Amino acid sequence: MADLIETQAERSLALDALRGLAILLMVLSGSISFGDVLPAWMYHAQVPPPNHIFNPNLAGITWVDIVFPFFLFSMGVALPLSLGRKLLHDGYFKTTIAIFKRFILLIFFAIFTYHARAWTMAADSDTSTNLLSIGCFALLFLMFSSTKFESKKIELIRKSIGFALAIAFLAFYPFSKGFDVFKSDIIIVVLANMALFGALIWIFTKDKPMYRLAILPFIMAVFLSGKVAHSWTSSLYNWSPLPWAYTFYYLKYLFIIIPGTIAGDWLLKLPIIKINDNKKILLLALLPLALVVLNITFLFTRSLMFNLLLSTLLSAAIFFVAKRATLDIKYLNFFYAGIYLLFLGLFFEAYEGGIKKDFSTYSYYFVSSGFAFLTLISFLLLEKYKGLNFVFKPLISVGKNPMIAYTAGNLFLLPLLRLTHTENLLNQLNTNAYAGFARGLIFTGSVALITIIFSRVKVFWKT
Repeated sequence: MADLIETQAERSLALDALRGLAILLMVLSGSISFGDVLPAWMYHAQVPPPNHIFNPNLAGITWVDIVFPFFLFSMGVALPLSLGRKLLHDGYFKTTIAIFKRFILLIFFAIFTYHARAWTMAADSDTSTNLLSIGCFALLFLMFSSTKFESKKIELIRKSIGFALAIAFLAFYPFSKGFDVFKSDIIIVVLANMALFGALIWIFTKDKPMYRLAILPFIMAVFLSGKVAHSWTSSLYNWSPLPWAYTFYYLKYLFIIIPGTIAGDWLLKLPIIKINDNKKILLLALLPLALVVLNITFLFTRSLMFNLLLSTLLSAAIFFVAKRATLDIKYLNFFYAGIYLLFLGLFFEAYEGGIKKDFSTYSYYFVSSGFAFLTLISFLLLEKYKGLNFVFKPLISVGKNPMIAYTAGNLFLLPLLRLTHTENLLNQLNTNAYAGFARGLIFTGSVALITIIFSRVKVFWKT
């Protein structure tokens, strides 16, 4: 049992790194300079500079567009790892209750953190709203932190006080806009829905992954036939008991979550490998990342045939190296799945006007899932190289504490910058591409440092 625990902990490092990368890139994309300072590929493809007005007719993706799918995929991968242990100890009933509890907590987190932002409280945030925002950040520690330094009774009391104060804050929301349950952090709401439906699907198909995949065509069918007025599928698509917490539209992201659960199943079965500077393994780890970068570049520039040709050649190179590398077949499955999903997405590319994040297309789901598979296997191999610890250790620390990393910028760092009048120093970097990017790096690095500090002292937020 000790060996099993050690093996699982070691295997999860690549997943933590992937999750940490997704969170930090999410922060970076929101903190770089806006306007006409940076090129279009530094923003969402459908929200180009200089005005950043949403244009659903623009096809293509950028690196910013794959950040959210990577986080979703990471959530899917984590489900078999966490739920498998929980099912073993608690059984199906208690595990199902825990899944619904997590959904409720994440929805509350989405509503609370949205209303806790200083600029949500007032268009022109002042000292009081910035201080209140930092206070709400501290309140989140009462509600969601988990440590090894207190008893279960003390933890329950602490969390009860935290939730009581948070509910009071929302109930007596002291600002002109008022509290609105329909206003929340949409990213967290989507994650809550995926945590609910992805987990329920996994626990009832954990030994039958093909059944899990078989659900996806039915989801697709509802999306396609739900557009037919007065059909029962249209009624299913539009029905919601709590429209502020659930709509069928969110289930489109199961096309990313469910492949992630397959990766999680495989991750549990991976043997430990030791790499002694094997050049073939290193090349095999870098080639998938090159394939990801190549596709992002040429899908954005719309060089579609050129991209298909180069992707085919690079995929063939991956297969060629993989056959000659001394790597277990269980690792190769990640390459095969990633390349399969990538090409499936490329074949769907012309449908729905080209690949887009918003409004998201089937090409986008498959391509981004393929990217995530390829990046995960690259990380699984690269983490074995001790010389890369300086890259992976910070990503792992952030990936272990994603909730803190996600909120630290909005609820703590930015209000602190405004209170100390140092935000103006950052804004002075909005002059050229290099300085504008440096602005994002400084902000993102600060968020990473805050998160790493809490991870090092073993303070984590959990639902």
